[in-house]
Amino acid sequence: MRPRRTLSPALLVAAVTCGVLITAMCTAGTSGPLARVVPAVMVGGAIGAAVWTVRRARADRADYEARLTAWAASEAVLAERLHIARDLHDIVSHGLGLITVRAAATRHLPKPPEVAAALTDIEEAGRQATAELRRMLGVLRSTDPLTPVDSLDDLAAIAADAGRGGLRVDLSVGELGPVSPGVQVAVARTVREGLANAARHAGPSDVRVRVHRDGADVVVTVADGGPEPGWRATPGAGHGLAGLRERVGSLGGVLGAAPVDGGFRLTARIPDAAA
Repeated sequence: MRPRRTLSPALLVAAVTCGVLITAMCTAGTSGPLARVVPAVMVGGAIGAAVWTVRRARADRADYEARLTAWAASEAVLAERLHIARDLHDIVSHGLGLITVRAAATRHLPKPPEVAAALTDIEEAGRQATAELRRMLGVLRSTDPLTPVDSLDDLAAIAADAGRGGLRVDLSVGELGPVSPGVQVAVARTVREGLANAARHAGPSDVRVRVHRDGADVVVTVADGGPEPGWRATPGAGHGLAGLRERVGSLGGVLGAAPVDGGFRLTARIPDAAA
C-alpha cells in the first residue's frame, strides 16, 4: 500500500503553545509584573516552537520520502515480476503446445503399444500443463499491461526509436548463436532501459550499444558519452533499474550501472542455457 503522509503533531503542539501564551497575556492585562514577563516568555516560546516545528517537519518529510521511495521500488519490482510471469507464459506455453502437437501427430503412425501409450500420456500431460499454466498466469496477466514480448529481432527498432528521440545510437550485435527466449527478452529490456536513461540524463548524445557472447554468457553494454553542453538532466526515480535487476537476476545474471568516463554505463551479463 502506498504510504500516506499525515499531519505532524509538532504543528498541533506549536498551535496549543501559542494559544496558551496568548491566553496568559490577555489574563495578565497591560500592567503589573506579568505584563513584562509574559510577552518575553511568549516571544521566546514562539521562537522555540517555530524552530522545533521546522525541524520536526523536515524529519517527518524525510521519513515520508524514504518510505515512499521504498514503496515505489517495491512496486517496480512487483511490476517486473508480473512482466516476467507474462513472458514465461508466452514462451513456455508455446513449447508445451509444440510438444502436445508433435505427440498428437504420431497417432496414425505404426508403433508398439507401449510407445503409443507413452505418447498418449505425453499428449494428455502437455494439454493439462498448458491449461494449468494459462489458468495460473492468467490471474497475473489481468493486472499486467499487455505489451509485446521483446526479442533480439527488436533491437534495431529499439535503437531507431531512440534515434528519433535525439540519441545517436551505435548498435553492434556480435555472433550470438542460439539464444533462449527468456534471455532475448532480458537483452532487449536492458537496451531499452539503457537508452531511456541516456535520453533522460545525457540528452541528444552518442550512445554505444554492444551485445556479444562471452562463453556461456550474453553480455549487453549501453554506454553514453555524458550530457551535452547545456543539457538539463531529468532523472527518473531509478525504479526502472530495480525492475531490470529483478529480471536479469531471475535468469541468474548480474546487472551493473555506474558512471564511467564522464558518462554512464549499464552492463548486463546473463547466463544462457541455450549455449
